Amino acid sequence: MIRKKYTLLLLAIGAVVVQAKALRDFKPNIIIINMDDMGYGDTDPYGATGYTTPNFNRLANEGMRFTHFYAAQGVCSPSRAALLTGCYPSRISMGGGAIMPWDTRALNPSEETIASLLKQNGYKTCMLGKWHLGNKAPFFPIHYGFDYFYGLPYSNDMWPVDYQGRPVIDTSDVRSRFPPLPVLEGDKQVGTIRTLEDQATLTTILTQKAVAFVEQSKSNPFFLYLAHPMPHAPLAVSGKFKGKAEAGLFGDVISEVDWSVGQVMDVLERTGLAKNTLLIVTSDNGPWLSFGNNAGSSGGLREGKGTAWDGGTRVPCFIRWPDKVAAGGICNQLLTNMDILPTLMAATGSTLPAKKIDGLNFLPLLTGKSSATPREVFYVYFDLNSLKLIRYKNWELVLPHKSRTYMAPHGKDGDRGPMPMVDVPMALYDLVHDPGTVYDVQSQYPEIKAKILN
Repeated sequence: MIRKKYTLLLLAIGAVVVQAKALRDFKPNIIIINMDDMGYGDTDPYGATGYTTPNFNRLANEGMRFTHFYAAQGVCSPSRAALLTGCYPSRISMGGGAIMPWDTRALNPSEETIASLLKQNGYKTCMLGKWHLGNKAPFFPIHYGFDYFYGLPYSNDMWPVDYQGRPVIDTSDVRSRFPPLPVLEGDKQVGTIRTLEDQATLTTILTQKAVAFVEQSKSNPFFLYLAHPMPHAPLAVSGKFKGKAEAGLFGDVISEVDWSVGQVMDVLERTGLAKNTLLIVTSDNGPWLSFGNNAGSSGGLREGKGTAWDGGTRVPCFIRWPDKVAAGGICNQLLTNMDILPTLMAATGSTLPAKKIDGLNFLPLLTGKSSATPREVFYVYFDLNSLKLIRYKNWELVLPHKSRTYMAPHGKDGDRGPMPMVDVPMALYDLVHDPGTVYDVQSQYPEIKAKILN
């Protein structure tokens, strides 16, 4: 009798262990790597030249590459708010451009984020890198669902140093008002970046911390948000990559972030977590083209960062989830970074935010259970709440507005060229035959224009 009870007890324990493992396996780990100002054409799979990106190539071969994936706005703070909340930035009062060091504006702590929603579902959460959604406590990541945060409060050029690394002494230059660039852990400042040599350590330090987090989180489902400060100007790169790329410093920097992606993929393999990890790599907006050879490429798309044109909002995106997402797949359907949140909630069995969001679940498209995108329309806002462009299926209707333009002499070797403002007239573009949005066809397709406006 005792032996029988003991056997039953062992069987019960075994069943619990199996059930726990099944539950653990059902919850995939989530990693989002978000680059800063990496353009549509800045990696090999999207046509980069002058350097190679073997790990982005590997990512494309082992996962899916998206060709019509958009950031919600072509500037960092609104784009990052949209990614984490699944909302148009204007809905959550996060339009209006990049948050400056002296701004009091911040993401409302009542907003539910990917991190807070996954944390409610038992996930361990970590953010590393650039935040740019609030400048002081309690507006840092640990108040938005992240268990741990290490990184910068805002962009790496928000310091009293120019783009060649020289102190700014001209008081008419807004950068002279910036404080030294702080490094934060949680709510506390734990370091200061004063030179480009200091910045050159960032990619490696953040990568090492990312690898350590994965190694320490093997027994628990986790969410890692790695937001690299590069390749945003000013550019800085570690000695192991400096001077190696034919394309110069920008190529060196992309080579280093490519290495970082490879390190994350490698640690997933070493720990046996690769198959149960959904990995997303994308960018917050398009390239800052006025920096010329120190800027990236829009891959032939019009304009760049800080505009509503595709060069400012259409960004590279890779998603790898072995045995769930087809290896080597290419998706040419319309999607946005707002759609990541509801898709991840569906993939992990987590709850959606209580408030209305704008993101749409594309998990069936991602896993091959559907060939159709849930998104037909994308409204491109800029400034606080200015609607400037409407993407409808494969059409783009540009509304009359003022915009910066990069159709001016670019800078070189860290010098920034001018970004004049221009008046943009109404126009309709057929993205199938004109991806560079050169030929206005509104007179040929009045019915399409009317449908979009109505």
